[in-house]
Amino acid sequence: MKAIMHGTMVAGLLAMTGAASAQDAVAEFYKGKQVKLISAYAAGGNSALYGDVVRRHMGRHIPGNPVVILQNMPGAAGLVATNYMAQRAPRDGTEIGLTSRTAPFEPIFGNDKALFDSRTLIWLGSANVETSVCIANTDSGARTFEDVTKRELVIGGSAPDALDMIAPNVSNQLLGTRFKIVGGYPLSSDILLAMERREVSGFCGVSWPSLKLRYTRLLEDKMFHILFQIALDKAPDLKDVPLLQEFAKNEADKQVLELLIAPQGMGRPFFTAPGVPADRVAALRKAFAATMADPEFNAEAAKAGIEIQYVSGEKVTEILAKAYGAPKPVVDRMKKLLGK
Repeated sequence: MKAIMHGTMVAGLLAMTGAASAQDAVAEFYKGKQVKLISAYAAGGNSALYGDVVRRHMGRHIPGNPVVILQNMPGAAGLVATNYMAQRAPRDGTEIGLTSRTAPFEPIFGNDKALFDSRTLIWLGSANVETSVCIANTDSGARTFEDVTKRELVIGGSAPDALDMIAPNVSNQLLGTRFKIVGGYPLSSDILLAMERREVSGFCGVSWPSLKLRYTRLLEDKMFHILFQIALDKAPDLKDVPLLQEFAKNEADKQVLELLIAPQGMGRPFFTAPGVPADRVAALRKAFAATMADPEFNAEAAKAGIEIQYVSGEKVTEILAKAYGAPKPVVDRMKKLLGK
């Protein structure tokens, strides 16, 4: 019995020594170095704030405490930065990326400008879960999803490849809604202003966190009804508001809608290049998780008006694996609906 206990203690000590040694090796590697954060967003936008705030705090949580610097690399809805990380970034953990939530899914739909397989990238996690909502002015006559299957609702949109135009368009084709989409509004704020001016009556794809944090007056004045959520899971404070996929008429339609909505589960994904050594990957994932829980980081994020909801690197990997594993008929149908 004593021999067994002695053996167990020795094994435990060896494991602890090995872990400490790996930690020391990672700290030694990063000590005195710079880590570059490649952001797929132009400076100044809401999404760019995630990279800017993360880089100011993450270095404290990486062994060796490297300085994290930001490099903006916008273009092609995140593909420029993602292609760079996949093909040209060092494979040593000295560069990490922040991309759009849609870019990792582009290879699934055969986009020949997406020069990567997202399953080979190493996902550190996401800084939030994106919950979008479809809203209608209180005087529009639309209070529920069913109302929009009975009468036309004129809504504002930005660009053809944006969620605020894709989601209602797919809903029209699959679910029989009657959204009339007026595109060309540059920003969410422009669409919300158009709703106030009654140029349009709704907005199908506005960020719920953004509405809560930046447009409290609209909520307080009860200027709109929420018809449904565009998200993988219901927001904690919208438990009574249905998800878009709940209106699927059959399992095939539901699979298409889940593929459409999958990017919402990884709103602001951070990653590093393929081939980074496992001990540095583990350290970067741990550092990212620690940053998301850091009180100073969260205080600055709140001040900047961005909502933080940590998603692990493993969960992001799981979301992408499911999407890449979608049956070909589902992918083909999605491509047809999107006009790809």
